[in-house]
Amino acid sequence: MNISIFGLGYVGCVGAACLAKLGHKVIGVDVNENKVRLMNEGKPTIIEEGIAELCQEAHDKGLITATTVAAKAVAQTEISFIVVGTPSSKEGHLNLDYIYTVAGRIGHALQHKDEFHIVAIRSTVLPGTNQKVGEIIEQKSGKKRNVDFTVVSNPEFLREGTSVEDYFNPPLTLVGTDNKLAEQKLRELYKDIHAEFVCTDIKVAEMMKYVNNTYHALKIVFGNEVGNICKGLGIDSHKVMEIFCKDKQLNISPYYFKPGFAYGGSCLPKDMKALKTLARDLYVDVPVIESIYQSNENQKKNAVETIISKGKRKVGILGLSFKAGTDDLRCSPIVDVVEQLLGKGFEIRIYDKNVRLSELTGTNKDFIMAKIPHLQHFVTDDLHSVCQESDVLVVTNKEKEFANLLADYPQKVVIDLVRQWKEVDYNGYYEGLSWGSINTNPAQAEQVAQDFKRTEF
Repeated sequence: MNISIFGLGYVGCVGAACLAKLGHKVIGVDVNENKVRLMNEGKPTIIEEGIAELCQEAHDKGLITATTVAAKAVAQTEISFIVVGTPSSKEGHLNLDYIYTVAGRIGHALQHKDEFHIVAIRSTVLPGTNQKVGEIIEQKSGKKRNVDFTVVSNPEFLREGTSVEDYFNPPLTLVGTDNKLAEQKLRELYKDIHAEFVCTDIKVAEMMKYVNNTYHALKIVFGNEVGNICKGLGIDSHKVMEIFCKDKQLNISPYYFKPGFAYGGSCLPKDMKALKTLARDLYVDVPVIESIYQSNENQKKNAVETIISKGKRKVGILGLSFKAGTDDLRCSPIVDVVEQLLGKGFEIRIYDKNVRLSELTGTNKDFIMAKIPHLQHFVTDDLHSVCQESDVLVVTNKEKEFANLLADYPQKVVIDLVRQWKEVDYNGYYEGLSWGSINTNPAQAEQVAQDFKRTEF
C-alpha cells in the first residue's frame, strides 16, 4: 500500500521504517526540514535499537521518502497516519493543536483528490478527538465523512527501547472505526503482524491507551509499595512478586477486571486492612494501598446515589450475599447499601434464596445483626413477591434465575450492579452502575415518574 505518515518523531519514524519493512511504500511528512532530510538520506530521526538498519534498508529499496508538503503526500497515498505529539498542560489537559493543524492540512489536500482516503490517528488522544478531526477535514475539504474519507483510531503500543520489536509483535492490533472499507484496508495493512486484530468503537479505541498506561503506572507503584513493606520485614520483595506473577488464573488475568459493584467477603477487606496496618506499624507510607478502601466505599456510595436518584421508595434487592451461590454476608457491600437506604426511609424488600436467617451462625450472624438487626422483616425466598411489590429492582448477583427478569417484570426501574445482561431491549428503565446504558428500547428515554423529591440537608 501507499502510506503517508504525518509526524516523524518517535512513533512516526518507527512506523515508517516498520511499514516499509512489511513492503509498503511510505511518505513521511514533517514541518521540520532536518527530519525530512534525515529520512530522505535513509537515516532515522531517533535513537532506537534496530531502527537505523530498517531506515537504510527502506531507503535503498526506494520505499521511504519524506516531504514538508502535505498535499503531495495525501495525493500519492491511500492512508494517512497522524502521529504528531500531544503534550500535556500544567493542569494535565492535552494540547491537541498539532493534531488539529495536521487535520486541516489533510483537509486542504483532499480538496483536490477524488479517491476515498483513510486518516488514521495513531497519536494518543482523548475520546472525542476522532470526531473533531473528521469535522475539521470536512470543513477544510468540503467533502463528507464516510463518503469521501473516513477517520479511524489506531493507537500504538510501543515501549521506548523495544519499539521495533513491539511494532512487529504487539499485544494486539486495535482499530476503532465506523467504516467497513477502512476496517478491510487496515486488516490488509497489518496482515503480516502476528497479533489479534481487534475492531471496535472509535471512542473505545481512543480510551484504551490511557487505561493501559494508567494501569502500568499502578502496577509499578503497587510493586514498589509491596517492596517497601517487604524491605521493612527483611523479605525478598522480588521473590514475593515473582511468585505473585506466576498466578495467571487470578493475579495476572482478566479476573476481577469487570467494572461493577464493590468488593466484599471475608478475605479481601480483612487482608487488605491487615497489610495497611502492617505498613503503618513499619512506618512505611503506602498511599495507593491506603486508597483502595476509600475507592471501594465510593462505589457503595455510587450505588446508593443511583438508587435514590430514581425517586422511588419501594426498592427490591436481588441478592444479599457478597457473591452469587453463597450465603456469606460478611462484609457484603450491598448490606451497607441496604443499611443506608433503610436509614433514609426507603421500603426495602430483599430476595436471596441462599440466605436462611435461622441458619446463620458465628461471624456471619454477628456481622449482619450488627448492621441490620431486624433483617428477618426484609428477607424472603419469594422472588416474585419482591419483584412485584417493588418499583426499583437492584440486581446485585449474577444468578441464572435473574436472566428472564426483564421479560417477566416490565416497566420497572432496573439497576444492574454486576452487568447481568450484555445488552437489553427493556421497556422500563435500565441503568448499569459503571457502564453507559445498554438498553436499546425507546422507553429508556422517557422520564421516570418520581414519587418523592430528594432534599439535601
